[in-house]
Amino acid sequence: MTHSHPHSAATPLRVAVTGGTSGLGLALVEAFAARGDRVAFVARDAGRVARVARAVAGSHGIVGDVAKKEDAHPIALQIGGALGGLDVLIHNASSLGPVPLALLADTACEDFEAALAVNVLGPFRLTKALLGLLATSARDSRGDGRRAVIVNVTSDAAVTPYAGWGAYGASKAALLHMSRIWHDELAPHGVAVVAVDPGDMDTPLHAAAVPDADRSTLKSPAEAAREIVDRIEGERAARSRSLVDSRRAVAATETAAATAARMS
Repeated sequence: MTHSHPHSAATPLRVAVTGGTSGLGLALVEAFAARGDRVAFVARDAGRVARVARAVAGSHGIVGDVAKKEDAHPIALQIGGALGGLDVLIHNASSLGPVPLALLADTACEDFEAALAVNVLGPFRLTKALLGLLATSARDSRGDGRRAVIVNVTSDAAVTPYAGWGAYGASKAALLHMSRIWHDELAPHGVAVVAVDPGDMDTPLHAAAVPDADRSTLKSPAEAAREIVDRIEGERAARSRSLVDSRRAVAATETAAATAARMS
């Protein structure tokens, strides 16, 4: 399910987005495609995947469930096949757990497991399955100092204990800390892993969690998507900035040593 899109003057990014048929995920697919990037997106509903793929030029739809272990490698293979590599991976798919939201004591084990499967195990498995492509991207971009980037979409519920948000908050807290560990472990390979809290948005997920919310007070998914795109660009360039800073530091040290030698 692919649409063609004319490439922009800059080298197009190869981007994968989970949960890409609604809310923030759809906004991210649209934002990257509008830049001329190549985007593969994943969602469970085949009909919605097909509709988005037809509507968004430059996108490729993949039907799959990130919560299912058996889907991880097929999804990864389809991403690699569609894009020919991978520069950016965005784990956006999320589960609230029980809906309506429930206190932990009233949360069924199956609902808690569902939140962990989508919000933690899904990103863990798919990251592992796509690490080879991301590391290859970082290696190929070493000359211009660009990093591959993994974005894990988190929430303030990961750090603030909201009553009723137990399954969601606990799973997002695990995702947040996992992001920090992945970042530390993958930094030597030129892959940055960042956790991004987009804030309260006017999305189907938020409507399911807080059905009586005043939508006029919520951020639009398109605005949040633009912020994440900017963050990704900054993270990709950070390696280049650190290389420049390192070279400047080395040059300054060599200059200081030469000056000291002349004065001795």
